Amino acid sequence: MASSAQPARPEINPWLIAIAVMSSTFMEVLDTTVVNVSLPHIAGSLSATTDEATWTLTSYLVANAIILPMTGWLAGRFGRKRLLLMAVTGFTAASFLCGLAPSLPFLIIFRVIQGACGGGLQPLSQAVLLESFPAEKRGQAMAFWALGIVVAPMLGPVIGGWLTDNYSWRWVFYINVPIGVLAILLTQAFIFDPTYLRRERTGIDYWGIGLLVVGMGSLQIMLDKGQEEDWFGSHFIMILAVLAVVGLGGLIIRELRAEHPVIDLSVFRNRSYAVGTFLMTTVGFVLYGSTVLYPLMMQELLGYTATHAGVTNFPRGMASFFFMPFVGFLVGKVDARKLLASGLLLTAAAMFEVSFFSLDVGFWDFALPLVLQGAGLGLIFVPLTTVSNDSIPRERMGNATSIFNLMRNIGASVGISSVETLQFRHMQTHINYLGQHVTEASLRTQQTLAGMRQTFIGKGVDAATADHRAHAALWGMVQQQAAMLSYNDVFRFLGWMFLVMLPLLFLMEKPKGKGPPMAH
Repeated sequence: MASSAQPARPEINPWLIAIAVMSSTFMEVLDTTVVNVSLPHIAGSLSATTDEATWTLTSYLVANAIILPMTGWLAGRFGRKRLLLMAVTGFTAASFLCGLAPSLPFLIIFRVIQGACGGGLQPLSQAVLLESFPAEKRGQAMAFWALGIVVAPMLGPVIGGWLTDNYSWRWVFYINVPIGVLAILLTQAFIFDPTYLRRERTGIDYWGIGLLVVGMGSLQIMLDKGQEEDWFGSHFIMILAVLAVVGLGGLIIRELRAEHPVIDLSVFRNRSYAVGTFLMTTVGFVLYGSTVLYPLMMQELLGYTATHAGVTNFPRGMASFFFMPFVGFLVGKVDARKLLASGLLLTAAAMFEVSFFSLDVGFWDFALPLVLQGAGLGLIFVPLTTVSNDSIPRERMGNATSIFNLMRNIGASVGISSVETLQFRHMQTHINYLGQHVTEASLRTQQTLAGMRQTFIGKGVDAATADHRAHAALWGMVQQQAAMLSYNDVFRFLGWMFLVMLPLLFLMEKPKGKGPPMAH
């Protein structure tokens, strides 16, 4: 039975609310990238291998993935403000404990707590923003919120590297404490539960929670460790795959029948929301997949340092940073579906541009596609979030944003795992193909080897050693060309993923611009 409605909240400038939720979201997103660069230092300090240290990332992601879809249900039981305060406080405290961790097992435990507390921050923030602003300003609000999503990953590796090099890896966790304290104070001062939000005192769906833990936990570990364990060549991954299918399949059946489900899947009856969530899953796949590919290609093939690769990727973040506020003003004035189509086309164009790269590319060759992708993502993220949730009843907004963010994260995890596997397998295919044409019987191969031998002999190397080095150098060239062709293939695949999404925009309803309706 529901308790009485919450007292009417006082009138507060919605931009103060935006700053409050932005601070907590910024902290959570920053933490997902700031730790990565410190893994070797964490491993060395805690007497662990690098593979063992990666469990500090996996444990966080698993806990985050389990709690994220439950956020709407938890907000209904505890109240949105109380849950947000609990999440921010828990995340801040866990960050401090991570910094104090005396051993790897303790660090992993604290990371689980941190991930669980961080799981609800993004959907709660989105739900608060979408109903705190009038319809004509929701695009601007989401653009402001999205800036934090864009800036935090840009700053994360820089801040993490600087803190680790100049102080200690422990400071990548301590840095969250002042941000967390600020977020707690702002949340307490400016965020209140809306009058319609009732704290539900219904029964707890223990079966649903259990299936969610098994299904999402297994899926996240499988995606995170699949490449490392050789995917389905590993019994460990096979077991995780079976558990994920059984757990998530059982969860869907259970939640469709449960009287009080942990995850309300009825939101997918809204066509715009269903299509928008599928599109956001694809956006997560392409965004995070390409984010992994760019530095790998730059460092492994082109000889860039980590710092140089980071600087080269900077135009993408800056394009999104400057473009999102502009898009925020357009949302509500221009059909959001047109903005989405423009964003999909720009991002696809960026992917296709990179698919024609060769080993001779330089910084300015990367600049154009990265700017196009950054602008395209700005045109996608804000209108997609707005139009997908435009007609969701306010009472279901927390649940809807939870699933929306969950699917983006699943898309990201699948994207990261898939592009690495695709690139490796396409590289093997190209090596086999090129190897068939680079043979001793080929006149061009003979001429190339002869030229290389003369070069090595000219450096004072004897003929036998020169011949060995010439063959090794030629084989290295084959591997490099095969690797570049494999990157071309994967970027082309990412471009086509966005193009085939375009027809789905016709299935989305034109936003009415009236804001989230009340449920009946």
